[in-house]
Amino acid sequence: MSESEITTAEPTFADFGVHADIVAALADAGIKHPFPIQAMTLPVALGGHDIIGQAKTGTGKTLGFGVPMLARCVSPKDAAFDDLPAAGKPQALAVAPTRELAVQVAGDLTTAAKRRGIRVATIYGGRAFEPQVAQLKAGVEVVVGTPGRLIDLVNQGHLDLSYVRSVVLDEADEMLDLGFLPDVEKLLAMTPASRQTMLFSATMPGAVVALARRYMTQPTHIRAMNEEGDDGHTVKAIEQFVYRAHAMDKVEMLARILQAKDRGLTIIFTRTKRTAAKVSDELTERGFAAAAIHGDLGQGAREQALRAFRTGKVDILVATDVAARGIDVENVTHVVNYQCPEDEKTYVHRIGRTGRAGNTGVAVTFVDWDDMPRWALINKALDLGIAEPPETYSSSEHLFADLDIPSSAAGTLPRSERTRAGLAAERVEDLGETGKSGHGAKSGGGRSGSRGGGSRGRGSRDAGSGRPRTGTAESAESAGSRGSDRSGGPRRRRRRTRGGDGGSAAAAPTLPQD
Repeated sequence: MSESEITTAEPTFADFGVHADIVAALADAGIKHPFPIQAMTLPVALGGHDIIGQAKTGTGKTLGFGVPMLARCVSPKDAAFDDLPAAGKPQALAVAPTRELAVQVAGDLTTAAKRRGIRVATIYGGRAFEPQVAQLKAGVEVVVGTPGRLIDLVNQGHLDLSYVRSVVLDEADEMLDLGFLPDVEKLLAMTPASRQTMLFSATMPGAVVALARRYMTQPTHIRAMNEEGDDGHTVKAIEQFVYRAHAMDKVEMLARILQAKDRGLTIIFTRTKRTAAKVSDELTERGFAAAAIHGDLGQGAREQALRAFRTGKVDILVATDVAARGIDVENVTHVVNYQCPEDEKTYVHRIGRTGRAGNTGVAVTFVDWDDMPRWALINKALDLGIAEPPETYSSSEHLFADLDIPSSAAGTLPRSERTRAGLAAERVEDLGETGKSGHGAKSGGGRSGSRGGGSRGRGSRDAGSGRPRTGTAESAESAGSRGSDRSGGPRRRRRRTRGGDGGSAAAAPTLPQD
């Protein structure tokens, strides 16, 4: 090999001094060369320094902080393990804003730790406490979890963070948006002051900066820039189309878009849970392999939908914004904004589900007539140059031309193309959820059961962590959609008596969850 070939060779994880067992485990998974954010993070993190990483999801940052976390852990296979002051107590903690992101991070860490023998526990709400408590009692080196459930287990004496050597806060700005920052501060206060702290966030609002200043020691700021060198508003790899669509024609348009040439995995975003369920059901009835993920589904049904999507049993995932936080699935080729996003930040978050890790993608946005003022603000903030989206219908020629849709495409998927197993082929795991059926009544994963499979009762836990709900715009919308009396209050459910007359007792109102 010539000297020029040596100097231009792409670096490997071994080149950064990563433990041989971790390098081998990553190679087993087909991961040999670090992404740019990983190459920037590894030298600093492996040196034990605090890090503020500014990077969007999909850049590969999980291994950027995960490999150093694992490197600082003493494995049960190591001779020094028995000399630890508290062998089996967590040595590393990663905090994520949502269940789905926690599962994804834990999965990546488990892959990297496989040969080292380091045990990783995933702790989040929506699952029964007992298996998580049993796992902690058996001993773990790394804990990945959401704030509420982590604090619950600490308060109950099942989780001891006093021996943690490294802490990672992933998607810190999302934790701020979801109201978790006070919980994160509590968790940090429970860990030793000598710990290594790594904070990752797509944006740096003031509260996140203040958190870093308070709990970090001379952190190194690492920023993964996109191709345009800006703050990540737009990505060249994503081709964006915006259409002014009529509400009654959206599903027809969607059915044709889903038959576009070379379409792979697709995520459809809605603003409300009711719309997510409705769209998923309608697509399923039209022959598409679709599943929904939203807060009215139990955790078992949410994980069933994600597994089916990742394994290709369904190729269409219909999701609300809150439920979709942290979803990171490879090879998503299309994103459709079925309902116009609330603001430019939500727009960027949604379309960022495609065009990841060097791939290209297509983003389509439907804008109702009533949403034009909202779209005008998004367009201006991001400088997209699409101030007047073209009026478009399911029969519009430019729709077919823009997205490379066959002229024969209709509102129903031909039977010859219905090749995927569907959501029903993916089992629903029993997570020990209290008072929940855990899955929707239809194969599309949309409508919940009339009782128990839908919303949770009072004292429900939030979608991310198992902490008590505080109310969101999503929950307010859903509560309103269930009907109200003339005074504006929630409609009371009347209990029918044996005689057939409505009783005066009202059922306790339930809070929809996202």
